Amino acid sequence: MNLYHCMIELNSGSKALAFAAAADGWYGALQERGLIRSWRLMRRKLGLGADGQADFLLEIEVTDMAMLEEAFRAVGHGDDALAHKYDLMHGMIATSSVGLYREFPDPERRERIALI
Repeated sequence: MNLYHCMIELNSGSKALAFAAAADGWYGALQERGLIRSWRLMRRKLGLGADGQADFLLEIEVTDMAMLEEAFRAVGHGDDALAHKYDLMHGMIATSSVGLYREFPDPERRERIALI
């Protein structure tokens, strides 16, 4: 399992609920097509957070890097309805910061440790 983690700030004119609906349209479509396993959008509660933490946190779960690559490929290929959903959501984002995480220790490391 890999977790693609995005911290997001919206454009000043964008509305939080409109962004949430657009994210649901985009990531829901990716999940329905089997391009991602799951996703969730969270927002800072009561504005609490350390400096550098964005207002929104988006987590996208994929099985492996091949699944993540296929999801990225879906953005640019042929499906106008899917591209519209992406453009609608992405147009509301002012800044984003991303990271890719994995379970730790991962299965491969567990096997190596067991052999030692």
